[in-house]
Amino acid sequence: MMKGVPYLVTVAILALAFSLASAYDPSPLQDFCVATENANSGGTPLQDFCVAINNTNSAVFVNGKFCKDPTLVTANDFFFSGLNIPGNTAANKVGSSVNLVNVDKLPGLNTLGISLARLDFAPYGLNPPHTHPRGTELLVVIEGTLLVGFVTSNPNKLFTKVLNKGDVFVFPIGLIHFQFNVGQTNAVAFAGLSSQNPGLITIANAVFGSNPPINLDVLAKAFQLDKNVVEYLQKQF
Repeated sequence: MMKGVPYLVTVAILALAFSLASAYDPSPLQDFCVATENANSGGTPLQDFCVAINNTNSAVFVNGKFCKDPTLVTANDFFFSGLNIPGNTAANKVGSSVNLVNVDKLPGLNTLGISLARLDFAPYGLNPPHTHPRGTELLVVIEGTLLVGFVTSNPNKLFTKVLNKGDVFVFPIGLIHFQFNVGQTNAVAFAGLSSQNPGLITIANAVFGSNPPINLDVLAKAFQLDKNVVEYLQKQF
């Protein structure tokens, strides 16, 4: 019995080391980050803050943004103004507008793993089915009534709910979800996302509006549609 104790202790220590190593593995901040020598990756902050700065002169891309010299950081790097302004819901066919405040608009978000969005909906406006590949979304309704939902990975189960003013709903990371204004008045919501750059894949746009377009035979067979219908859908996007 005692001979097995050192073995169990060793396994426990290795398991703990592996879990700690995994916990500090940096999460992706873009769709991919191909390895290159002498590149720093994003992840757990190693100082109080790391204000983003765009460096177009460098051929090296990091998993996130380059850090601004801390001595040059100002309060404005942590400030954004304008979320009190309603979005233009008439600018698209779906009748919604999303104003995302991510690291591109608020440099102080760099490495902090959070962003914010204002969502405006015209009557019966829709934020169409989409995913955020790098962030969970927490939505709170400020005005109006929204039908919201998300679909799980296989088997594809739909979780849906009608939200009123003050209601909150969470959309788990990477899952297809939507918000639809079922009221006859404008609706407003705010969303927090667990990434400085959560990403956005709008399903219809990605499938029918990719550049270059996906092969007609692939889409026709996948959706069980006639090729003429697929071509029509591609023209819409």
